Amino acid sequence: VERHNTVIDVSIDEVVTDDVLSVRPGEKIPVDGIIISGSSSIDESMISGESMPVDKKPSDTVIGGSLNKNGAFRMRATRLGKDSVLSQIINLVTEAQGLKAPIQRLVDKVSSIFVPVVIGIAILSFFAWWVFGEYADLPTSPFIFALIAFISVLVIACPCALGLATPTAIMVGTGRGAELGVLIKGGEVLEKVGKLKTIFFDKTGTLTKGIPEVIDVIGNPALKLSDEDLLICAASLEKESEHPLAKSIVREADKRNLILESPKNFKALPGFGVMALLNQEQVVLGNINLMQKNGINVEPWASHIEKFSRQGKTLMMIAVSGKIIGMITTSDVVRPYAKQTIERLQSLGLDVGILSGDNRYVAEALAKELNIKTVLSELLPENKLNEVKKIQAKGLTVGMVGDGINDAPALAQADLGIAVGSGTDVAIEASDITLMTNDLRVVADAIELSNKTMGKIKQNLFWAFFYNCLGIPIAAGVLYPTFGVLLNPVYAALAMALSSVSVVSNSLLLKRIHFQK
Repeated sequence: VERHNTVIDVSIDEVVTDDVLSVRPGEKIPVDGIIISGSSSIDESMISGESMPVDKKPSDTVIGGSLNKNGAFRMRATRLGKDSVLSQIINLVTEAQGLKAPIQRLVDKVSSIFVPVVIGIAILSFFAWWVFGEYADLPTSPFIFALIAFISVLVIACPCALGLATPTAIMVGTGRGAELGVLIKGGEVLEKVGKLKTIFFDKTGTLTKGIPEVIDVIGNPALKLSDEDLLICAASLEKESEHPLAKSIVREADKRNLILESPKNFKALPGFGVMALLNQEQVVLGNINLMQKNGINVEPWASHIEKFSRQGKTLMMIAVSGKIIGMITTSDVVRPYAKQTIERLQSLGLDVGILSGDNRYVAEALAKELNIKTVLSELLPENKLNEVKKIQAKGLTVGMVGDGINDAPALAQADLGIAVGSGTDVAIEASDITLMTNDLRVVADAIELSNKTMGKIKQNLFWAFFYNCLGIPIAAGVLYPTFGVLLNPVYAALAMALSSVSVVSNSLLLKRIHFQK
């Protein structure tokens, strides 16, 4: 912070509105503000989801918590503490989490009715046999017979199986999930999955790696340059730069084991590209604006520019001595198995969509590649939350998969939030399911496992109810007048124990679930 014409280091708590701060390369921007001098590329992916750094110049706003990449600048603090963009996002998360109503479990409802009904049946059977037993051919006195029926009903109707039906399946299901790298936060989550109709994915860092890679290397056909020659030229310049796009070109050259040259008079032009002398020739590498600024004709490349822009790729043109010798494109690469995961989710009957802070062309290109029909782009965190609300307003259950702070409000608002393991703490805290791996196939695994666990719960409840509906009348002596059958309390206890064992054994079958990879 600049105080009395001197730059000093202070705690973030001591920064006040209108303070002038100096931000160096590689530092996180401490507070929201406006650049007053200098320029840089800022990584705002944490907030916006934009995969590429955003070029900033004087009068542009910067957001606290975003990362300054390669330039130094001075900024004026404008919004602090609870007024900052980051604090507003956290408030959205808190509000969304507070709106989640607890789900009333079926067993809780049934138990409140089941126990009094069973006691009533036991008392009714006792008095019925005690009063009317003398008219039947009983093996003992009416009172003893009535007492046996009373005890047998209470024993066989002990709701152990009913009580074990849900927690045993949840325990085994969540345990199996942990083995697969899926952390499920409680039984309520399983019920939400069963009702899921729509699931949205964040783009940057979720469907894609969040790191640009070289996709196309295109030389000027008239010059008959090889791809390697073009890469050597570009990487020789970019090795001096810290920009993510520059690093992607250097990585590609390293992959191909290319030997780079040493440039002279290197000059980085934030927002445009770089310039340097290479083999005594002036080389310019950057975007279209940089070419036009240096009077370089880009018209012969218009068709390539149009084509790659619509594909959502980032273009870098290379000119030597005022003439374009080629073009390199980069793109945020799709994660392995992303398409396979989307197809699995669609086969489960789910509508899949993308909610992205990235630009329209990039988001639509990814959606086309993954065969996703619904794609909403250029969304801020509050916009993502509102889009989830719109779907919920139609009565549909919505899921959201994300990894960043910008996804946290939507993750919290969604009926089912899934955070990937590489995500931020805020995103993981706001989610219902956390994936401990970046393998997107685990998203489908988590949903299938939740559905199978919920299926086991329903099976357990069915058998528990079926057992009681069958056993209680026999214990009450309904079959005795016709068939002479009365359930002894000892056998009633055995039947009750076996019902509990059957429920637990059925739940344990979840441990045998395997998913095709």
